[in-house]
Amino acid sequence: MHRQAGETYTDFVYPAKGFLVPDLPVWFEVGSFVVLGLILLTDLLLVVRRPHEPSMKEAGLWVAFYVALAMVFAGAMFAFTGAEFGSQFVAGWVTEYSLSIDNLFVFIIIMARFSVPRKYQQEVLMVGIIIALILRGIFIMLGAIVIEQFSWVFYIFGAFLLWTAWKQAQDEGEEEEDRENPLIARIRKVIPMSEKFDGGKLRTTVNGKKVFTPMVIVFITIGLTDLLFAVDSIPAIFGLTQSPFIVFTANLFALMGLRQLYFLLGGLMNRLIYLKHALSFILAFIGIKLVLHAMHVNELPFINGGHHIEWAPEIPTYVSLAVIVGTIIIAVVASLLSSKAQLATIDPRLEEDARKSHSDVE
Repeated sequence: MHRQAGETYTDFVYPAKGFLVPDLPVWFEVGSFVVLGLILLTDLLLVVRRPHEPSMKEAGLWVAFYVALAMVFAGAMFAFTGAEFGSQFVAGWVTEYSLSIDNLFVFIIIMARFSVPRKYQQEVLMVGIIIALILRGIFIMLGAIVIEQFSWVFYIFGAFLLWTAWKQAQDEGEEEEDRENPLIARIRKVIPMSEKFDGGKLRTTVNGKKVFTPMVIVFITIGLTDLLFAVDSIPAIFGLTQSPFIVFTANLFALMGLRQLYFLLGGLMNRLIYLKHALSFILAFIGIKLVLHAMHVNELPFINGGHHIEWAPEIPTYVSLAVIVGTIIIAVVASLLSSKAQLATIDPRLEEDARKSHSDVE
């Protein structure tokens, strides 16, 4: 596309199954991925070269840096694409970040269950983040292709999110987390494995024989968990924006700083008692938004004769952003003020993990 003098990047958007996608300059998209890639690489090298348990101050500074970086990027999106696509990025990032915080509790349980040494937990988390980025990248590409070709897939995404929201609201997650995955149980029986960790190594020598360490099981468990998280989160953000660039960058920013956030929140996760319900409401809201969008661009012959359902409203991005941010704020404030949250007990495994950490320091 060629721009005339005085035209902005937002003047050029193309319709695809009833939605708009920003036409960003190539240098901005490529530059964004290069800069963010270098930051992630630097973060990874720091973990590999200096494995340690970060202090609250260090973790807090890193989290603040990544949140500020996301805000700067959001400002750039507003400047280059206007309010609509800038709002889509913010809504997508807040949603994915909230889901990532909820997922942190599962990571905490995995670390405690396998008794991963605290100084090597950063390395495990970084590997988990890289696996998550790869899986989400694949899902985003597949999702973008499917959405471009078949508008009816929004019905499936919407129904899936409504079902996920209902499951999320049932509060049955803890029992599932305590159950070992059948695949992990089978791997334990098949491959030779040492009883203890050998630093951050995947292989070690026991009685002259090369065997795997429990770190292999931890990585596989984290990878499987990442896969489940990707299945939940990708349909959710496609309900807010259909731009693959916005979807991927929102996921990237949501995952950046997650490692430090893990150490910053720690046992406080149990205090956010209403976060699960807030996320359930958000997923249900996005599910309804997706179904309404599918009706608006309907092409299925057995629904309304294959014609668009004109009366189905399209929920504006600014409404979605207000609902998502408002819900998170209400849930966090309500959790902090709740007497139930103050009486909430920390998982015994987390207390044991913290005790070991203090013993190592001493």
